[in-house]
Amino acid sequence: MAKAKTTYFCQNCGYESAKWLGKCPSCQEWNTFVEEVVEKAGPRVPDWRTTTGAAPRGGKAAAIHEIEQVEERRLVTPDRELNRVLGGGIVPGSLVLVGGEPGIGKSTLMLQLALQLPGTKTLYISGEESEQQLKMRAERLSQSTKADCYILTETATRSIFKQIEATAPDLVIIDSIQTLHSAQIDSAPGSVSQVRECTAELLRFAKETAIPVFIVGHITKDGAIAGPKVLEHMVDTVLQFEGDRHHVYRILRAIKNRFGSASELGIYEMQGTGLREVSNPSEILLSQRENSMSGIAIAAMLEGMRPMLIEVQALVGNSAYGTPQRSSTGFDTRRMNMLLAVLEKRLGFRLSAQDVFLNIAGGLRVEDPAIDLAVVIAVISSQQDIPVSATVAFSGEVGLSGEIRAVNRIEQRIAEAEKLGFETIYISKYNTKGLDKSHYQIAIVPVAKVEEVFRAVFG
Repeated sequence: MAKAKTTYFCQNCGYESAKWLGKCPSCQEWNTFVEEVVEKAGPRVPDWRTTTGAAPRGGKAAAIHEIEQVEERRLVTPDRELNRVLGGGIVPGSLVLVGGEPGIGKSTLMLQLALQLPGTKTLYISGEESEQQLKMRAERLSQSTKADCYILTETATRSIFKQIEATAPDLVIIDSIQTLHSAQIDSAPGSVSQVRECTAELLRFAKETAIPVFIVGHITKDGAIAGPKVLEHMVDTVLQFEGDRHHVYRILRAIKNRFGSASELGIYEMQGTGLREVSNPSEILLSQRENSMSGIAIAAMLEGMRPMLIEVQALVGNSAYGTPQRSSTGFDTRRMNMLLAVLEKRLGFRLSAQDVFLNIAGGLRVEDPAIDLAVVIAVISSQQDIPVSATVAFSGEVGLSGEIRAVNRIEQRIAEAEKLGFETIYISKYNTKGLDKSHYQIAIVPVAKVEEVFRAVFG
C-alpha cells in the first residue's frame, strides 16, 4: 500500500514547500504554512470521467493552418451588464470565477442568472444554504416559476458529478468553491489543496463537455480571492463583485477574461427584489445639486469600452497638525500626491501645509489617467473656493511638467458628455488631430498646459 504523501502550503498565496517554513518565500508572510495530505494511502479514487461514465478524450496534434475556424457561439443572457463584462455572453465550456465580500450579493447574482435564462436547464449547487433558503430567495426575486432550474445542496464532488449526469444541465453554478471537497485529497474543505483539486476537476469537466461552469469564491481580508493564486490562473474568467453593503450600487468588474476585454464593468442596483441593471451609470455617478459648490469637477472617463462621466470631489483646508493629511477614496493616493506637487511647482499653489481629501463619487475605483485634469481643477476650486460650472467636463492626463497629454478614444468621451447635456469639454490639444468638431454640438476646448485650463476656467 502506498504511503500517504504530505506537503506544506502557504494559506495566503498557495506556495508549496516540502517542509515547514516560518516565512513564506513568495508573499513574505509569517506563520502561514500548514501541512496537508495531497495523496491518500491506497488506490487513487477515479476522477469525474470514470464516475459519470464519460470516456477520456483523445488528443492529436494538428497544424495550425489545418484548424477550421468556427464562429464562437455564446449563450446570451437577459442580463446585459453580465453580457458586457463577459465579452458578449457565456462561452460554452468556460469556467468563470466570481469573487466578492460576504453579503455583497454574489449568491443573489448567480441565482438570478439561473432563474432568468430562458430555455436553458441550469443546476445551482449550494454548499452553504439549504433548499428552503434558496426557495425563499427565489420567491423574493419573483422569478421562482422557472421549471428548468434545479437546486442541489451537496459538497462532495463525486456526488455532484453523478447529479450532473442525471440532470444533464446546460449551465452549472457552484456556490461556493470553498465548501467543496474531493475524495482524492484528505484535507478539510476550503484548504489550498482542496480548492485547487476541486477547481481542476470542474475545469476538466467544463472543457470536455462544453458546459459552462460558474464558481463563487470567497475573498480574504486583504480583498484577494481566497485560496491559492493558481486558482485565478486555472479559470477562464475572473469577475470581482464590488461595492459597499451600506450603499445600493454594486460593480461587477472583469479582472481576467480569455474571451473578451479584461477592463469591462457592469453596474447594478441592489433592490428588495434583487439586482437591477443600471443602463446609464453616468446619471447615478453625478450628484444632483441645485447650487454650484467649490471643489467639484466632472471627468469624462473610460472603463473598458464604456464611457462614463464621474464626479471628482476635493476638499482642501488648513492643516491643524504639523503634518498635512493626504487621503483619497477611489483614486490612487500616490498619483494624487504627484498632481499636488505639479500644482505647487508649476502654478505656485502652496499645498504643502494644507490637508487635501479626494473622493470619487458613487464608490467607483478609477485608474483611468484621463481624470487627472478633473482632479487638478477640483483641488484648485476647493482651495480658492471658486465653483466650477456644472456644464463643464474635463478629460486629459497631466504630466510632471504641467502639460496636458492626449488620452485614448476621445470621440467616445466627447459624445457621452454631449449626450448628458454638457456644454463645454476641455481636452488635450494633441487629441485634436483628426477630430472633426463639426460633428458635435458641445464646445471642445483644446489646451496644452494646466495654466491654460486655470485661466480659462477661473479667469
